[in-house]
Amino acid sequence: MGRVRTAARTGAVAGAAALVMAAGVPGAAHAEGTASQPVPEYRAADGAKAVEGKPSSADAPLLEAGNFYEDTLAPGERVYRLVLEQDGSDVYVSAVLRPAPGAKVSSSDGIEVEIMTTAGRSCPGSTGRASFNYDPAPVSAAGVRRGAEDEDCAPAGVYYAKVTRTSAKSSDQSPWPLELRVQREPGRGTGGPTAAPSGWPSGAPALPGTEAVARTGGTGFNDARALGPGVWRDEMRPGQTRYYRVPLDWGQQLGLSAELAAAKMTRQYGSASGGLVVSLYTPYRSLISDKDTSYDGKQAGITLEKTPPVAYENRFAGDRAVASVGIAGWYYVAVTMGGKVAEFTEDAVPVPLTLRVDVTGTPAKAPAYKEGLAAGGFGVGAGDRAAAKAGLTAPEAADAAENRSVMRVVAGAGFGTGTLLLLVLGGWILLARRGARTTAG
Repeated sequence: MGRVRTAARTGAVAGAAALVMAAGVPGAAHAEGTASQPVPEYRAADGAKAVEGKPSSADAPLLEAGNFYEDTLAPGERVYRLVLEQDGSDVYVSAVLRPAPGAKVSSSDGIEVEIMTTAGRSCPGSTGRASFNYDPAPVSAAGVRRGAEDEDCAPAGVYYAKVTRTSAKSSDQSPWPLELRVQREPGRGTGGPTAAPSGWPSGAPALPGTEAVARTGGTGFNDARALGPGVWRDEMRPGQTRYYRVPLDWGQQLGLSAELAAAKMTRQYGSASGGLVVSLYTPYRSLISDKDTSYDGKQAGITLEKTPPVAYENRFAGDRAVASVGIAGWYYVAVTMGGKVAEFTEDAVPVPLTLRVDVTGTPAKAPAYKEGLAAGGFGVGAGDRAAAKAGLTAPEAADAAENRSVMRVVAGAGFGTGTLLLLVLGGWILLARRGARTTAG
């Protein structure tokens, strides 16, 4: 069994390497195509567990930290159960709602995640919300239980996560896939900050102007393509959303811009409101900020304001854009090209997308946590920096890490086997010499 698994993993890594090579050549998927193909679907998390939320807390299914879950959600609300400890930890429940391609949505449609006690009281500051822009692109929101600062929700026991989908009567009412993730941030040691920072260096980022390097974005959070500082080239089609991830350590800031170049026009003039949308998310999939602009088929660009330096105390700020940047980890970027662009451009011909990324600030010392952050999906380590440099998705990085582990075992076993063979061979030679001397005597 061990040999079969190793072979399978090695094959997976080879496949991942092939994916990365393909990612380096935007347009490879369309090289042969003459007709427009559907945009790739959102890749669900590997190993996600099927679950069915309930309309009330009665019989609500259990969600546990460290796991992914898959459900479907029609307009209305569903309730899930959490069992939490009194350990000062923060627990985040994120919900990614994935509309059907071409579904009708409005700006009043969206998703909300609320953490409640068994008495039905909302945990202070727990509710996260997100709404659609112009297109039926995935939206994500996260609710949080603050185990240290929220007295009402600090005790151990049962809590509930209520996920609500809002929808206008004229919008699509069919159930859509829902991905849930539960992440736990360990409790802090004593003496940590309890107030928001008084100020930080803000404003427009100074973005690089070097030659672009090809990196193909993912379909969602689970296969988002890693980026580091630099200029990156991708391509998009109308109605498509690409996902990327950038590691931000404590004390670091992110600057970002996205540009759509000229498309192949089918009309002399055209314009789409929300033709380009850029959204930035936290490591627990909560929206930090987003921005949109129209696109006329010739050029469009968006620059997001530089984030605050990642700091634990940011979470005490009243401004969501500051409060959201409160933990080190992978920050996610979603770029959407509006579906209405297809009305005046050739849909089968991808449009060049350029991303400019700047990460500033020397990584600072992490706060004093009671436990490590990696188990919860937070923090930035050497492996994360290597993945960003190589442009790996999370599945590719996991396969590469396991392959390195297997190779270390193989190398160690090879060294041991080789040493044993040399010892045996040396023994044979010694015995042969002794036999030769005995015969001669």
